[in-house]
Amino acid sequence: MTAAEAPRTACILTGYRPEDGFLAAELNPPPPESVWHDKEAEQQDRRYGPGVGYQQWLAVDARTGAVWFGDVDWRAPREDAESRLPGVPRKALGDGLLPAPGVLVQLLSHMTHDEQRGCSWCFFTAEELHALALRVLPAVQRLVDSIHRTGPAGELEWSAEAATAWEDIERVATHTFPASREVVWPRLLMTPAPAWRVEVGDFLESNPDLCDPVWESATDAELDAYADFRPESGYGGVPGRVCLAAGRQIEDGFTFYGHRAALYARRARAWDGRTPMDARTWLERTEAGRRTWEAAKPLGATLADVPDCVLSMLADGFQSAAQGEGLALMGLPAYLRRLRAEEREAVDCQLVREGEEVERLENMLREFRAARNRTVARILTWADGRTDEEIAHLASTSPECVGDWRARLGEEQSSQPADA
Repeated sequence: MTAAEAPRTACILTGYRPEDGFLAAELNPPPPESVWHDKEAEQQDRRYGPGVGYQQWLAVDARTGAVWFGDVDWRAPREDAESRLPGVPRKALGDGLLPAPGVLVQLLSHMTHDEQRGCSWCFFTAEELHALALRVLPAVQRLVDSIHRTGPAGELEWSAEAATAWEDIERVATHTFPASREVVWPRLLMTPAPAWRVEVGDFLESNPDLCDPVWESATDAELDAYADFRPESGYGGVPGRVCLAAGRQIEDGFTFYGHRAALYARRARAWDGRTPMDARTWLERTEAGRRTWEAAKPLGATLADVPDCVLSMLADGFQSAAQGEGLALMGLPAYLRRLRAEEREAVDCQLVREGEEVERLENMLREFRAARNRTVARILTWADGRTDEEIAHLASTSPECVGDWRARLGEEQSSQPADA
């Protein structure tokens, strides 16, 4: 069973329930003598006992809804504590994709402080952690029901409601320790997603003029790259990119969720039930695609010679032909642009070769011209009575050129000083 097909019912894993005898819940809290705080100690490493670093956690598989709990070895180095957790704390994540396998960890606080008692610690038993897990199950169910699952592998991406559900989990898992010295857990509330949390899909529905038709035939990789917009300042993701391109500005104070999910959803609606297929595969490897390509080739020209408008017309024609077969071509505009770029690159290489040949021939021509000029000048020095026309015929040039050489030669001879 794949991750996308796994059950999505919030439940406590087997081995973490009373009926299982808590066989999988091996809790090892530190002894009381290792948990203390001495605020008068001069050295920092002597202010807290070695057991203060002990950490209990509640884990949630956002893909399946499984919940379990455990702890971290209090004797291990504190800097390695997060590496020994089963997942990632929410504070370490942004509001986009969740790293695989999608396990989130809620760390439980243990220390409280007041003026009368000072610092005190409270560690929980497996029974108490099981009771906490039971309390959070409704919020976990809301989380797994609302989180975005994008792409063929169902990759997890935060939604506005899922992020709110996790905050409810954090709230109910944060206890208080009043003067009665009895642990008090908050009541679980199903908080509505606040208005400042905005789904990118809703944003695009409200601003259809900002949507790019190219999304409808883009590949997964192209949509992922479009959604992954990270400017140094201002909004990122899809809203940031489309508003930047349109010269629009978004008011501050919003957080956007479901960037990839929104693009994938728009593309799926455009497909309207058609089967997606890579444009290159269809055009190069299927009989219908090759036939369509041959019929659509520009007469007397290659793709290198067609402008963008013709390329768009070709793309529309290919999509229409594929639609007749129940297909939706992915990556078609990029594929055609890549073909045109390859053909234009070949033309550039041709120009380089032609330029090099012209340069070689021009260098040869300069050498032959210089040799001819020297020979003409040599014959002129003979002064054997031949006319400019006769010499020009031999040199394959005009009599006027020979006349100019004769005049320059005469000037050079007259400027030379006479022998003493």
